[in-house]
Amino acid sequence: MILKIFLFNLFVFFGIYGFAQSSSTYLKQSIDSLIMHEMQIQHIPGLSIAVLRDGKIDFIQGYGFSNIEHQVKVKPETVFQSGSVGKQFTAFAIMLLAEEGKLSLDDKLSKFFPDASSSWDSITIKHLLTHTSGLGDIGEYLDFRKDYLEDSLYRIIRNLPLQFNPGEEFYYSNAGYIMLGVIIGKVTGEFYGEFLKKRIFVPLEMNTTRIITEKDIVFNRAAGYQLVNDTIQNQEWIAPSLNTTADGSLYLTAIDLAKWESGLNTGKLLSKESYQEMWTPVKLNNGILFPYGYGWEIDTLNGFRMIQHDGAWQGFVSTIMRCPEKKASVIVLANLEDGATRKIAKRVIQLFEPTLKKSTIVNPRKDNKKVSAFLEEFITNLTLNSNKESMFEEDFWLELQPYFEEVSINLNKLGPLLNIDFLEVQEQGTKNVEYRFRAYFEKDYWEFFVVITNKSKIAYYEINL
Repeated sequence: MILKIFLFNLFVFFGIYGFAQSSSTYLKQSIDSLIMHEMQIQHIPGLSIAVLRDGKIDFIQGYGFSNIEHQVKVKPETVFQSGSVGKQFTAFAIMLLAEEGKLSLDDKLSKFFPDASSSWDSITIKHLLTHTSGLGDIGEYLDFRKDYLEDSLYRIIRNLPLQFNPGEEFYYSNAGYIMLGVIIGKVTGEFYGEFLKKRIFVPLEMNTTRIITEKDIVFNRAAGYQLVNDTIQNQEWIAPSLNTTADGSLYLTAIDLAKWESGLNTGKLLSKESYQEMWTPVKLNNGILFPYGYGWEIDTLNGFRMIQHDGAWQGFVSTIMRCPEKKASVIVLANLEDGATRKIAKRVIQLFEPTLKKSTIVNPRKDNKKVSAFLEEFITNLTLNSNKESMFEEDFWLELQPYFEEVSINLNKLGPLLNIDFLEVQEQGTKNVEYRFRAYFEKDYWEFFVVITNKSKIAYYEINL
């Protein structure tokens, strides 16, 4: 059944669980308005959100439908899939084992996989945690409708060519986190999911969090959806074994993630030193820091440190965003593939903490007009999918090829570019300059992070919704 009309009535049915007494009615209305607007323009069927201050829930609420066909409303108990938000739990498990002396982050993979090729001799557990191992992605080598034994996945990953020498670069690798799950199993003698349950979920009373399962009865389980030609459809089916790996295969709720955040906020289960290490940007071989720790991205928002991660898998998206200095955090779970939960999380946390909202440029430079013209051309080309190779560093240009079309489709939904506003400009040594700026379009704005070399080439960019 085609469901183009369902969104017109979506917001009559959102389930309210509301604010704690300390929050204002105005703030509640602002968040309601923001979320309902984003759900409408993004066509998100259902969403669950929690906001915490100092580890305590200040606001938790469900909106829309967890299941469209049965008209089931989202509530804080609704169970979503984690996607890559699950990686932080795998990383946390590794840190638990490291503190107990059962492994070292400097252990080479050859210690656990003696039959691997010699190229693995220089890959460490830390490289896997930080996506700097050189392992590529496993997706193109899998048939997602086929079940794989853990050993079969290992053999596929073992044969992946390294993209670079370990520690040289950052390359987001689900394969690396799958291998971390295998290592946990080898060290503990049990399935990594059981270790997570015993050592993390049970101690923190995360009562519904578990590995994804199709055969078990899971109360309050949401359905995942995708948007195809403005029509909501059910997610694609995935073989059950591929929903059990350590790169992000969890069922969880906003309530359970709030308990997780509370545990992180109070430093439970791990030492202060381990937390600090987990949330420290990785240093590459050339000495440059890359903004990723162990299962967490490390960023800044208006000068404040942010620790965060997103997930996207099988019709679900998720974001957990933390500002330690403000002791504020936001959790957003939604059931639409490609939903922009980070965008929602960021705008909500800025409503709670207005000091996190960027308003003025930091470290202005004399060449901003020249750079503005260059960046406006870059964004226009992205929108039209008419990108110029001459604007990019060669390696980065090759890396971007598979993604240009998708970015173009999403940018076209925003209408024409109106202007850009610099938020932060920072020199990166003598060769590169980092630019953070807001690009305003007719219907919305996006924030960009772009690194430009001294030869006026784009060496890196990311979009922060």
